Amino acid sequence: MKNTLPIYLLLLICCSYKTYAQDPHFSQFFEAPLLRNPSLAGLFAGDIRFQAVYRNQWQSVTTPYQTGSVNLEYKQPIGHGNDFITTGFQILYDRAGVTNFTTSNLYPTLNYHKSLNDQKSKYLSFGIMGGYVQRRIDRSKITTNNEYDGSGYNPSLGDGETLTKFSYHYWDGSLGLSFNSSIAGSATDYYFIGIAYHHFNRPKNSFYQNPPVELNPKLVLSGGVNLSVNEVSSITLQSDFSKQGNYTEAIGGMTYSRKIGDDYAKPLYTIHFGGYLRWKDAFIPVLQLDYNPFSIAFSYDVNISELKAASQYRGGFEVSFTYAGFLDRNNTTKDAVLCPKF
Repeated sequence: MKNTLPIYLLLLICCSYKTYAQDPHFSQFFEAPLLRNPSLAGLFAGDIRFQAVYRNQWQSVTTPYQTGSVNLEYKQPIGHGNDFITTGFQILYDRAGVTNFTTSNLYPTLNYHKSLNDQKSKYLSFGIMGGYVQRRIDRSKITTNNEYDGSGYNPSLGDGETLTKFSYHYWDGSLGLSFNSSIAGSATDYYFIGIAYHHFNRPKNSFYQNPPVELNPKLVLSGGVNLSVNEVSSITLQSDFSKQGNYTEAIGGMTYSRKIGDDYAKPLYTIHFGGYLRWKDAFIPVLQLDYNPFSIAFSYDVNISELKAASQYRGGFEVSFTYAGFLDRNNTTKDAVLCPKF
């Protein structure tokens, strides 16, 4: 089969005014919280958190899509009350297809946590995130129908395209609001709900110079709850619903957690296992191991969409790594706030 992908078709798919494309996503969406909602920055037990996620998708079908995320958060008290502020940044890298269509994002983040009671168990958080985005394609890997003659591919023939710009950049922004609370004052049972609005500035999104092409804003609704079963185990339920242009995505599921060790307040290990469902797309088994302050998780998309005949149920593999800990400082957040540990 000829490897023919005209440039205009690539741009139509990636940059259509009424686009059906969506932002890069992770099955372990809970390990990339800033991409869900910038107001989820700082919702962890610790002063500092580092997270990294890598995804490899559709390797069994075509040239694999590779996506990587890195985020760093720093949380500290502010003023003389019970409020906190979290600063950080998000890096996102995505490469798709034979043309190496690559998107690189760098987003600084700021989140303010407002305490709603003296027990420091209810917080309303407002976050903002925005920064620089670059997109590019590898022109040397693109061929068009014009470059084929009767005997096959002929690189001396013109490609018939007038496009001369193979990279561009834009500035992007997101806003988010979330509420988190312990349940009945418990230190182990808690929940959160949030809403985020990404690409609110509708950045231009095309390799052409001045087209009326904008990146569609994306609305994300998130929620999660952690409930203890007994002193050694708990269950966590989380879900996201996203809408971007004509595209919608719903993902949700549950994990069961079990502490291992003699001291259940400070277990040697905690193991989490469960599954998530991306509606009409994939079932996602998840396995995670905590060895405080470190955590590592693995997941795999079992494809159940209409593509399963070609994919043979094989979708995307993901691995994530997290470090979340307290710093040796006078104003540490340790024992100062009941934070959800999603």
